[in-house]
Parts: sequence; C-alpha cells; structure tokens
Amino acid sequence: MPQSLLTSNFRSAAAESSLSPTAVHWLAQQGVTTVSARAIPGDASGRRYWRLPPDLIFMEAPPPEDILSFLRVRHRFARAALPVPRVLAAQMASGFVLLEDLGHDDLKRVLDAGSNVDRWMQQAMTLILNLQQAEQRQAALPPLPFFSPTRLQDELILFTDWYLGRHLGLVLSPQQSVALQTFFAVLLDNAAAQPQVWVHRDFHARNLIVRRDTGLLTMIDFQDAVLGPWTYDLASLLWDRYWDWGRAQRDAWALDFLAAHRRGVALSPPTDFLRRVGRMGLQRNLKILGIFCRLAYRDGKSGYLDFLPRFWAYVVDALDADPLLQPYQELFALWQPPLPGR
Repeated sequence: MPQSLLTSNFRSAAAESSLSPTAVHWLAQQGVTTVSARAIPGDASGRRYWRLPPDLIFMEAPPPEDILSFLRVRHRFARAALPVPRVLAAQMASGFVLLEDLGHDDLKRVLDAGSNVDRWMQQAMTLILNLQQAEQRQAALPPLPFFSPTRLQDELILFTDWYLGRHLGLVLSPQQSVALQTFFAVLLDNAAAQPQVWVHRDFHARNLIVRRDTGLLTMIDFQDAVLGPWTYDLASLLWDRYWDWGRAQRDAWALDFLAAHRRGVALSPPTDFLRRVGRMGLQRNLKILGIFCRLAYRDGKSGYLDFLPRFWAYVVDALDADPLLQPYQELFALWQPPLPGR
C-alpha cells in the first residue's frame, strides 16, 4: 500500500528520524532549515517523510523507490486542475522531493472526530468523478499505464501466494485451483467490461488530506495511477480498512455516485452497477488480503494482520450479495482466517 503522509500504526519513527547529511545539504541549497524537522511515521513503502515547519514536507524515496512516476502523475493531475500538493523542488538522483504541507488532517481523522460522514463521503466521490472527467479533457497527453487484465490478475495472485500459501500454508488441489481461476475470470471480465478512466488506485481515507487553507480534499500517493475500470476508486473508498460501513450504506453511496456521473444513466442500470462495484471491491479486497500478508511475512509489519478479519468479512459479504458468485461460498469457507491467538 502507498505511503501515508500522516501517522501510521505500523512503524516507529525513531529508527528513521534523522535526515541524512546529503538531505540536509540539499535542503540547505533550497533555503530550507532542518533544525525543527520532525519525522512522520511511515507505512508500507520505502519512502520517508519529514515535516519542516512552518509549511513544508520533505520526501526521501531511496532506491528501489522512484520519484519519476510521482512527479509525472502530479504534473498531469495539476494540469487537469485536480487537487494535488505543489512540488517546490526535486532531485531525481537522490529521490528528494520538497512539497507543500497540506495540513495534519486526513479524511480518517475528520471522520474519527465525528464530522458529517455523508458530507465528506460525497465530497470524496465528487473528487473521483472529477478525476475521471479530467481524463477526457487531457486526451492530448500520453495515456497513463493501462490497468490490463494481466496486471489485475497479478493482484489476485497476491491472494493465492501470500494469503492462501504463506498465511494459511495451503497447497490447492487441482480442482480448487481450477475453481479459483474460474472465479478470478469473473472478476477480470467485470473490470474489462467497464469504461476505462483515470484511476488513483489507492483512493482511501489516509490518502485524502483536508487542506488547511480551503478545507477541501486533496489527493496524495497517486504515483501508481493508471487507466482502469471506472468503479475501482469508488470500491477503494467504500471498502475501507478503518470502518465497515455495511452493505446498505455502501450501496446507497454507490447509487449516489451513479446518479452524479454524467454518463451514469447510459452506462449501467442500478442493480447491474451495484454488482459491478461489488465485484470490483471483491477483486481489490482479495488483493489487499494478499498484500497485508506480504507486508507481515516479508517486510516484518505484522500489524497488518489485524485487518485480515475485516477484509475477509468483506469477501464473505460480496459472495453472498452476488448470485453469480454465491456458488463459490463453500470454497471460500475453507479459507476462513484463523481466529486471533489460534
């Protein structure tokens, strides 16, 4: 999962709190003092962040991280008048980027504080719509990387390799493998049949910052943006790691999104749209189960395992809600995650 600019539960900042001499020198060349630099605890990537009072963020992305994709997508989004942070300076060779500090509040924080949930979710969905419609206005630019069926299949393989194989220690029988591949094909066909638009690819509460000057949501961690299915970012928003909104609320928001989309009526009737969103969410949530296990076992970030029950519950609910997928409930019941402490 992409790096958050805000507090995370998964890594102490102490181990990476000091700026390197090279970074201090480069920042001095930009006229920036580092005396009051404060490390921002990291999340899943190798990028590191510091807050430089009064209003700057310094990002260091050492190899194998690459800031080029971040800079390219930011430039493209900024040209399309989408809300992204300003880049004040960058050095490709060292992976240094100096950014404006948007503020301390992300969408998770304002929702946790009891703010109007529906208002904020509507604003987030409007931002998705703006992102998708901006793609149409930037047709002259080279396209974003295509979120091909092969790439989507690679995401599902994360579930097979890391959740089933590493976490549960399972070796699938030939019959189970065939059934799972048939199931995956339904999800891939669902993605391929949708209009292809600009997709943030990790559109969730931690990656939406409330600008301190305007109070509006601004996107971060957009470097993996692609041209992909139009329900992908909506699914990312609705099936969140921090809150389970429940099927009825997710469906209501999804239908609000459909109604607001200028192409929505022509694209899909409501029942069909909900199934498309549900299948997209299912594809993404299976990927997340695999990614969280990879972070735990490969990268030593065991805190991600705490989220497995929530995402497994999402999978179970999605299978139950979709008549075409209900026959797979028995297969997935074999892979229920172990209970805590077992």
